[in-house]
Amino acid sequence: MELFDSLLIFIADFLGQHLYEGIFFAALIETVIPPIPTLAIFPTAGFLAAQQGISLSGVIPMILLGGSGATIGTTIIYLIALKLGRTVLLRYLKNFRISEKKLERVEIWFEKYGDKAVLIGRMVPMMREMISVPAGLLKMKITKFILFTFIGSCIWASITILGGYYFGEAMGLSN
Repeated sequence: MELFDSLLIFIADFLGQHLYEGIFFAALIETVIPPIPTLAIFPTAGFLAAQQGISLSGVIPMILLGGSGATIGTTIIYLIALKLGRTVLLRYLKNFRISEKKLERVEIWFEKYGDKAVLIGRMVPMMREMISVPAGLLKMKITKFILFTFIGSCIWASITILGGYYFGEAMGLSN
């Protein structure tokens, strides 16, 4: 737990000094090293942007960087799942308390909704980190995977960053 707390403090400090790079970095490691919570980091970044007087058009690159970082990170997990297969992957996932039963539920959901599962899954907390695993195991086409991941990740980044941004603007008006 101490390592996790130290990592969050490092990210928050980095975000305060390097807003755009911090968004990219947080989105990238969130998908590779769960559970880094972009649900906390992205709104904080939006809040800081508003407090620093960054215009709404200045938030667009933050959203794109968040989507890009998440896409790169989750593509790494997709490729690992694709190359290693189910048995090896389950051994790794046990370190993150992800059981075979949880993986089966995600796989069933993936099979039911097909490629759209990636798009939708990138916008659902807890599913965000997991959706690349069945996509890799079930050999989804990588071009579709990257496209749907990027779109879903940008939607997620938009909602969370803009939520923080508008909250930051509202707080600035009350001062």
